[in-house]
Amino acid sequence: MSLDAGTPCRVSGNFAAHALALDGPLLITARRFGDARGYFTETYSRPDFLALGIADAFVQDNESLSQSAGTIRGLHFQRPPRTQAKLVRVLRGRILDVAVDLRASSGCYGRHVAVELAAGDGRMLYVPAGFAHGFVTREADTVIAYKVSDSYAPDCDMGLAWDDPALEIDWGVSPEEAVVSDKDRHHPRLAALGPVF
Repeated sequence: MSLDAGTPCRVSGNFAAHALALDGPLLITARRFGDARGYFTETYSRPDFLALGIADAFVQDNESLSQSAGTIRGLHFQRPPRTQAKLVRVLRGRILDVAVDLRASSGCYGRHVAVELAAGDGRMLYVPAGFAHGFVTREADTVIAYKVSDSYAPDCDMGLAWDDPALEIDWGVSPEEAVVSDKDRHHPRLAALGPVF
């Protein structure tokens, strides 16, 4: 299910939070101030994010470059006690960003939200702990930046098969054309994953 931002559910400072079809993930839009030189934008403000209902303390910033269109990274998550919330934005290029609900008690287990993010659109996807996260690049040389609420913990690092038919994710690229790491090709399907959160 791919949804676009509608009316914001909360606004604080230069940020607005837009609810998606699943409880938890939020599409965040940031105001941009432009003139003949270009633009300025805030990409994160702890007080404003708290007012939006996002209380996670982000501890690390990550950046990735995907050279080919059709590159899929995911679906990744960390299990307790080292869960990660993420705040994802695109610095160059365009992606379809996906969050899959893995919270057994949510009533939406195995369902997903997907939003398109592009450089220059001022949009970010907030992915809370309890969700698997992944994306597919729509353009070559796409660069994303994302904050995480805990550092990488190899003993808690897990994944979910991006091409599991039970997830019904339309990545917009065939399995044969997708550029995927060997690690991401061997994650379990949802039925084999068992309860994590």
